Amino acid sequence: MKKIILLSITTFLLIGCKQELNKECESLAQINEQTEKNINTYKVAWDAFFENRDSNAINTDSFDEQVTVVTAEGNITGIEAFRDYYNNYLTGFSDAEFNFIDIIGQGDKIVKHWNFKGTHDGEMFGIPATNKKVDISGTTVVLMKNGKVLKEQDFFDNYSFLMQLGLLE
Repeated sequence: MKKIILLSITTFLLIGCKQELNKECESLAQINEQTEKNINTYKVAWDAFFENRDSNAINTDSFDEQVTVVTAEGNITGIEAFRDYYNNYLTGFSDAEFNFIDIIGQGDKIVKHWNFKGTHDGEMFGIPATNKKVDISGTTVVLMKNGKVLKEQDFFDNYSFLMQLGLLE
C-alpha cells in the first residue's frame, strides 16, 4: 500500500512539475517572441532613418508619442523633439553611416552596440561644420512599450568624438 501511495504521489508531482514547466516554457516563448518583434521594429525604423536619410521614420508606427531620449543636458520627450534631436546626425553628416554591431534584448529591454562614421560637413547641435571625419562606437539602452520605442539613452566616448571633430586638443 505504501508503494502505491508513494507511486501516486510521485506521479502527481511529476505531472504537476511538467505542467508548471510547460507554463514557464510558454511564458519564455512569449517573451522571446516579443523581444524578436521589438528588435525588428527597432532595427527597421533606424535603418530607414540612416540608410534612407528619412527623418520621418521616427513616427508613431515605431515610436511611442512620449518617446524620450535621455541626455546629459536633460530628457528630450515627444516624437517631434526626438526626431529633431536625432536629425542633427543627418544634417551634420551628409555621408553618415550607422551600423548595428550587435543587438540583444529581453522582453521590452534592448541594448544595441553601434558604430557611427561620417564627415562633419553640416551644422550639428549648433556646432558648425568642421569637415573632420569621425568614427565612434557606442551603446544604446532602449526601453520599448507596446512594441514601440519609449526611451533611449546613448553611451559613447564624447571626449573622443569631440577630439575627432577637432574641437578638443
